[in-house]
Amino acid sequence: MAGSLSPRSNHMLSTKLHDQTGKEIGTVELDEKLFGVKPSRGLIEQAVVTILANRRQVLAHTKTRGDVRGGGKKPWRQKGTGRARQGSIRSPQWKGGGVVHGPRSNRNFTLKMTIAARRKALAMSLSDKLKGEQMTVVDTLKLTAPKTKEFATILKALPAGKTRLVVLPTTDLPLVKAGRNIPGVTFIRADSLNTYDIVRHSRLIVLKDALPVMSKTYSR
Repeated sequence: MAGSLSPRSNHMLSTKLHDQTGKEIGTVELDEKLFGVKPSRGLIEQAVVTILANRRQVLAHTKTRGDVRGGGKKPWRQKGTGRARQGSIRSPQWKGGGVVHGPRSNRNFTLKMTIAARRKALAMSLSDKLKGEQMTVVDTLKLTAPKTKEFATILKALPAGKTRLVVLPTTDLPLVKAGRNIPGVTFIRADSLNTYDIVRHSRLIVLKDALPVMSKTYSR
C-alpha cells in the first residue's frame, strides 16, 4: 500500500517508492520527525484556523458620516419649524448618510502561532497522511511535452484521490502548466508546505527529491 511505513532506525521510516506508471520500484526513507509524529486534532485545527484567518481578505467597508461627501450645511434651523432638529443630511438616519458600526477595511483578523507549533502541526498532518495511506512517493514525474492529457494519464496510473497535492522539490513550470487545468490538482514547493493545504487534499503525491528539502526546511 502506498502509505505503509516501517521502522528503519531511531530517526528514519521507510515507505514504498513508485515510478510514474504506478509500479513499485523500491522503498525510500522518511524523516521520523516529519512522518512519525502522533497527530493532535486540536493543534492541527489551530494551525488551519490560523492559516485561514491570515489569508482572509477584508473587503467589506462602510462609510461613517465623516466619510460621506456633502452634508456640511444644517438642513433647517434649530427651532420653529415643527420638525425634529437635524445637523446634517449625512447623519445615519438620513438616506445616503453614514453607517453606524458598519464593517471597516481596517479590521485585523490576524492570528499568531509559534514557529515550533506550526512545524509540529505540519509534521502531524504529514504523519496522518502517511498513516492513513493517503501519501504516495514518486521517483520522478517527466513529460515529453507540457500537455494536460499526458499528465492526466500519469495521474490515472497513480493511487486515486478526489483532490491531490503534488509536492515538488523546486518549481517545475512545464509540469505545473500541464496540470493546472485538471480539477482537484494543486502544486506546491516542498519548502512552502502548510498544514491547511495538506489537510484539505485527499491525497499527497510527493516527489522523491522533495523529501530532503522538506526535512531540511521543517525538521529542526
